[in-house]
Amino acid sequence: MDLAPFAPPAALPPEAPRRNNQAHGTVAPAGGAAPHHSPAPGIAQADPDRIIRMHAWPAPEVPELPGDGPAVRLHDTAARALVPTPAAGPGEPARIYVCGITPYDATHMGHANTYLAFDLIQRAWKDAGHPVSYVQNVTDVDDPLLERAVATGRDWEALAESETALFREDMTALRILPPAHYVGAVESIPLVVDLVVKLLEQGAAYDVDGDVYFSVHADPAFGSVSHLDPAEMLATFAARGGDPDRPGKKHQLDCLLWQNEREGEPSWDPGAAGRAAGLRPGRPGWHIECAAIALEHLGMGLDLQGGGSDLAFPHHEMGASEAQVVTGERPYAQTYVHAGMVGLDGEKMSKSKGNLVLVSKLRHAGVDPMAIRLALLAHHYRTDWEWTPADLESAQARLARWRAAVSRPDAVPADDVLAAVRERITDDLDAPGALGVIDAWVARQEAADATADGDGGAGAEGDGAAVERNTAAPGQISRIVDALLGVAL
Repeated sequence: MDLAPFAPPAALPPEAPRRNNQAHGTVAPAGGAAPHHSPAPGIAQADPDRIIRMHAWPAPEVPELPGDGPAVRLHDTAARALVPTPAAGPGEPARIYVCGITPYDATHMGHANTYLAFDLIQRAWKDAGHPVSYVQNVTDVDDPLLERAVATGRDWEALAESETALFREDMTALRILPPAHYVGAVESIPLVVDLVVKLLEQGAAYDVDGDVYFSVHADPAFGSVSHLDPAEMLATFAARGGDPDRPGKKHQLDCLLWQNEREGEPSWDPGAAGRAAGLRPGRPGWHIECAAIALEHLGMGLDLQGGGSDLAFPHHEMGASEAQVVTGERPYAQTYVHAGMVGLDGEKMSKSKGNLVLVSKLRHAGVDPMAIRLALLAHHYRTDWEWTPADLESAQARLARWRAAVSRPDAVPADDVLAAVRERITDDLDAPGALGVIDAWVARQEAADATADGDGGAGAEGDGAAVERNTAAPGQISRIVDALLGVAL
């Protein structure tokens, strides 16, 4: 399956701003060994031994299927084509980094759609015989988070912790495979400082009034992820939290690595090496956060960098360039995979806009998380689509039919179903096609049941032929659907 390559939206809706270096926030200040809320400005020491580390959510059990699945072809944004993945050899670990949330609001369908896509990739890679090393970040200090804390009168750390906890609950309910390393921005500050110092030493970073910027054109490959032209880059950078008109920058697209402390905002001391390089107390830039975490836990040449399509530029483009310059190696990632946007009422779902359908609200209203998962699986991961109540109604009906079909003690044969589902999932995650395979088996089962009920259980189809049934089929279907689609029947 192939769809249109990444392109910036014609009319790009602005997200909540990130790293607006002209503005000074009003968030309670930091002080001591970790950020706190003293009325007076202070500095939080970036001490890795005194920072709480993130933890992921429980892993669902994944049934083992017979044999190994085929290689997984995915659309690579950088290559603008379907490519075989992972680059790792047979049986070797596959390395994947997926950008996580900024925890200032609950998980909406756009988030769920993205993390479901990369859950399917993990399942397909594991089915093909690859152990998976998966890393995801949490941007637990950022402008939107601080702004939301001020707007709601909440402690910013408490807000981040509560929304991260709710995200973990949603991921658990949706049976999303967790990362091996779930890493916060705050706990990664020492890693960020190390990269910023190296970039300064290489002459690839520079100071602007205490803030430190990355010279994006220090990487000759800059632009090779998203393939945007300069005008598109500038427009998209400005719309997605960049500051192209900041005075003192060498180039409009240069991006923030380290933000100098702002009055009333949390900040961290960069340590002796950072101070020696000229860094002042502050906090990390957005792109360098992910580059630092990925390099620490996965190294260069990771198999896949993933996220929503709105991250291709500037986030993934700039993070890749930072990593390539600081290490002198390329590529940062072998493949870049991006999920489409989910809309509501004609616009992309966005926490900054508030036009959200929340996973947690649906769950608390009694909606089966497997129905939510099926509603998302009904759309190809790379398409942009709009959530409607009909999506959920259709998914609930499908779930009921599937569960009824596998609840029988015996069923029509399912020997051909595994290969067919594998073929669909490994073709650029054609989940709608995989659902169609299961739907077809369910329809055969329903027809067999109707025939049996109509003739007192003799088991015949319209032409009088006996309907073959076996006791293994319901379990086969349940395991296939669980292992490859993540739906528990």
